[in-house]
Amino acid sequence: MPPLKDILVLDFSTLLPGPMATLFLADAGAQVIKIERPPTGDEMRLYQPAVNGEGVNFAMLNRGKSSLAINIKEPGALDCLRPLLEKADVIIEQFRPGVMDRLGLGYDDVRKINPDIIYCSINGWGSTGPKSTAAGHDLNYMAETGVLGLSVDSTGAPILPPILAADIAAGAYPAMINILLALRQRDRTQEGCQIEVAMGQNLFPFLYWALGNAHALDQWPVAGGETVTGGTPRYQIYRTRDDRYLAAAPLEDKFWANFTKVLGLTPEFADDSRDPASTRDAVARTIAGRDAADWMAAFEGIDVCCSIVLTLQEALQDPHWAARGVFNTPLTLGGKTVPALPSIISPALRDPDATTHSPGLGETNAPGR
Repeated sequence: MPPLKDILVLDFSTLLPGPMATLFLADAGAQVIKIERPPTGDEMRLYQPAVNGEGVNFAMLNRGKSSLAINIKEPGALDCLRPLLEKADVIIEQFRPGVMDRLGLGYDDVRKINPDIIYCSINGWGSTGPKSTAAGHDLNYMAETGVLGLSVDSTGAPILPPILAADIAAGAYPAMINILLALRQRDRTQEGCQIEVAMGQNLFPFLYWALGNAHALDQWPVAGGETVTGGTPRYQIYRTRDDRYLAAAPLEDKFWANFTKVLGLTPEFADDSRDPASTRDAVARTIAGRDAADWMAAFEGIDVCCSIVLTLQEALQDPHWAARGVFNTPLTLGGKTVPALPSIISPALRDPDATTHSPGLGETNAPGR
């Protein structure tokens, strides 16, 4: 039996962090009911692109769940939800702090109905502090925690990141981890608890290297000047002759020795600590002298930690992912079948009977409601 087969999750969240967390809980067998406000439901249902009227983003994040359409702001909504609140194991929500309390659905209200409830709130800044009620999106959290300012382009301007790290890595994943820990704790104590996931705060662990140097040595990171942000020739993106890009990460000495040998660099560049800028320029000139395919052929069978920067389309064609079955889970979307979002749940823990479609708005409502 999947590990969460007996767990009922009421998901009041929308958009990305909460829905992704409950997607993976559903993959592990949990019954997830989305509580959605009629007539439109989760805003992501309306996002483009769509296939035959069904939003692609919504379908990707809400596979395997069911939907209950109810306006939790209307009188009587709490009475309608009470039977579900009484038997739920987990509630997850991502309103601004205080909203659920005003609706009579805050943690203190729900635990009077169900003392065993595990109540997870995802927000941007936490429920206390001057920013607690400030609006924000992923880019804001990355900007105000110092993350965004560490990676810059040639003009010194921050680079717009292509992934939503705050929403996913600092929101959805910590929410899922803490819910699972709370379920384990409840097994031992027979008590529920309240969990808060503050996305901005949870970005700081990703800067462990910068924080360690800052706090211990009073050495604050320089944008574009640190090991993982462009400050060394051993961790760089180099342009090839055919205008492709080589992601080179031969950080350790053994990899660097292999790398410089293949490039045929003269001995003075083997010790890159003497003049990192000159070494970087020498590597760049050498890489620019051959096509990307030539370099990958030259690196074949040698440990150098180098890769060609692929487009997403090229990445999905990599036979490695096909061999691992990464995109084998089907998703029914707008009447067609496409690969579902790869799950982070191990196949050994995944529910083999999980549904392959996202829910229609209110599909589990009682007839006539």
